[in-house]
Amino acid sequence: MEIHVYDTYVKAKDGHTMHFDVITSKKDHDKAIDYAKKWLSSIGEGEASVTTEECQFCHSQGAPEPVEQAIEQDGFFIQKMEGCS
Repeated sequence: MEIHVYDTYVKAKDGHTMHFDVITSKKDHDKAIDYAKKWLSSIGEGEASVTTEECQFCHSQGAPEPVEQAIEQDGFFIQKMEGCS
């Protein structure tokens, strides 16, 4: 499976920056933003601003098995980088 990585930086409620990648099987920027918002809501950060400024396409690559399984199940995978709970 080819995956598409969207590098994302958002401000949390307490002001710190959260850095994570939104990984999808379809190269669709609007969907990547929707997935970022869905995940942020699931961790109590639903008010964070996510636009094309905060979420930008980075690259495409092959998917490791756990990422592929998550995408098949949920439609996306979040790779936490910095400042994520």
